[in-house]
Amino acid sequence: MKYPENITQIVALKPDFLGFIFYPKSPRYAEPLDVETMNSLPRSVLKIGIFVNESLDDILEIVKKYSLHGVQLHGSESEEMCYTFKSAGLLVLKAFSIAEPEDFDLTEEYEGTCDFYVFDTKTPQHGGSGQKFDWSILSAYQGNTRFLLSGGITADDADTIKAIDHPKLWGVDLNSRFEVEPGRKDAEKLSSFIGKLTN
Repeated sequence: MKYPENITQIVALKPDFLGFIFYPKSPRYAEPLDVETMNSLPRSVLKIGIFVNESLDDILEIVKKYSLHGVQLHGSESEEMCYTFKSAGLLVLKAFSIAEPEDFDLTEEYEGTCDFYVFDTKTPQHGGSGQKFDWSILSAYQGNTRFLLSGGITADDADTIKAIDHPKLWGVDLNSRFEVEPGRKDAEKLSSFIGKLTN
């Protein structure tokens, strides 16, 4: 998210989290955000900053600037860094690039340091590819940390996602396939999808 009027539109749909990308190479780079809009959001919608290999101090500066509730880390951030954020009272999400069952092995090192994992499609970029990985391999994940499913989810995937039987699947991370343009979400498409997913 990055545009004030679009943020207001999507908040009306009552998502659990709103993501703001602070990765300068991303077409969805959110900086600078409208501080007044950010401060006016209801407490029921958690503001999550998305970062790729930023320093701890730089991340904390952004967290403070926009009163973020949590961080989603999409680079090679260490489990120690994740734990530092968690200890500071922030919600911590760590993304993992998935292409084959063995890719879940890395999550073992992060157990206890994150609130959620985000399982995204392995690509040369750091997310936002619009591509799916093979969701049938999710059964290979046997960890204790809840996860969000990410990567190329479209408006037509609601029934498939509802049919996934995994005790740690907590939700979905929706991005590029629900956009009008990078950083601007299609509220109507999102509303329809959320309705299908929750009914």
